Amino acid sequence: MSFKSVYEFEKIVCKFFNAPYGITTDCATHAIELCLRYKNIKKIQIPTNTYISIPMLAIKLGIKLSWKKNKWKNFYYLKDSNIIDASVFWKKNGYIRNTFMCLSFQYQKHINIGKGGMILTDNLKAYNALIKMSYDGRERDVPWRKQNISSMGYHYYMTPESALRGVKIFNKKYKLLPKIWSYKDYPDLSKLNFFK
Repeated sequence: MSFKSVYEFEKIVCKFFNAPYGITTDCATHAIELCLRYKNIKKIQIPTNTYISIPMLAIKLGIKLSWKKNKWKNFYYLKDSNIIDASVFWKKNGYIRNTFMCLSFQYQKHINIGKGGMILTDNLKAYNALIKMSYDGRERDVPWRKQNISSMGYHYYMTPESALRGVKIFNKKYKLLPKIWSYKDYPDLSKLNFFK
């Protein structure tokens, strides 16, 4: 399998955001999950108004969850961490230093490849670890049967076909103005029966 299109997509998105490193994933929720796992986060506070998969991640990972009314726009921090849910964010030179910014390429997003995500970071050690985590604990360019895998991994990688769609869409849409998203686009999740 060739990862040429994956590297190309990561490169153009990183250049747009002015981020040193980018790790593609199969979705933004998994990008956030990998960051939570990598940093071994034990508790998070999130806005009451966000996408439902974020509080469900806390339950899945056994992380203590608390809610906060937060009138966010474009992105928000998972409180007590430097992990940013930037799933709806699209801005040239928008990377915030010393953070893990998690992007989405889901069908409603500005670069809409159907499904996909990315972690932007300036931490080389984290970059190397997160790539392996997203690829079942293995290196990208070496067949897994030829590797002595030594770390836990998850099947959360972006396929080369999805990355190629991203490259094609990026070249058509990156200069267009994106939709501005905010907390107003989401219901209050803390009121759902599931979280009571």
